[in-house]
Amino acid sequence: MRERWRQLGALSLAELLALSLWFSASAVLPALQREWDLGAGGSAGLTVAVQLGFIAGTLASALGNLPDVWSPRALMAGSALLGAAANTALALWVDALAPALALRFITGAAMAGAYPPAMKIMATWFREGRGLAIGILVGALTVGSATPWLIGGITTLPWRHTLLAASGLAVLAAVVVVLLVREGPDRFPSARFDPRMALAVFRARGPRLACLGYFGHMWELYSMWASTARMSSARRATAACHRAPRRSSSSPSAASAAGSAASSRIAGAARPRRSRRWPSAGCARRRSG
Repeated sequence: MRERWRQLGALSLAELLALSLWFSASAVLPALQREWDLGAGGSAGLTVAVQLGFIAGTLASALGNLPDVWSPRALMAGSALLGAAANTALALWVDALAPALALRFITGAAMAGAYPPAMKIMATWFREGRGLAIGILVGALTVGSATPWLIGGITTLPWRHTLLAASGLAVLAAVVVVLLVREGPDRFPSARFDPRMALAVFRARGPRLACLGYFGHMWELYSMWASTARMSSARRATAACHRAPRRSSSSPSAASAAGSAASSRIAGAARPRRSRRWPSAGCARRRSG
């Protein structure tokens, strides 16, 4: 009983540290916009590339059955190191958008090997209380996703050093996995990926509604992290203007909250919520309005 909670603590710590890579580029986006003269498309691409890499990595892992072919501990530790290497390369040697997008894609693919295997390891320890364990693990990785903003908030590090700090945390995550994490007694037999079974599961009402609700939750969550940099820029512009901000008619976070609420209603999980709209960063627009 004690060992399974120790293992959950070690797994949660490793996830918190490894997932600091996920939105590290988004956390330093204002600095990248200034230094690389990024437009809206380039700024969005740095966030989207990670998600595309995660999708590609997850699909490749499922098709190759990697968590069953390889040790999930080894897969998790190796993926954290791969993500740290890609993030370090971005911090040290990249000065343009194209290679940055490629490295962010690799980082996202690496996260596909650091996140799902942790869920499998956790499940080998928890036959009972698995829902609580999943909640703790997901909470840890969500806090880990916010770590780059914490680094930027409590330090005055340049953007390259912020990325290096996130890479260091991911390396520490690999060390935690190697030294402290073990698989539990309730291991799963090897399985083959069958796309027909995926369709069969989605035809069942319960899993289908759960997937739709989770889709809405992820939509809102990732949009929030991606929008944080723009909201910070808007606050700085508001302080510079010394005027009370007006509320804009629309925003990405408002759209994401609406999408999340719609998915939640489909899933029967929650009622739609109104999101707080944040001000435009243009001083002239507020004054002229």
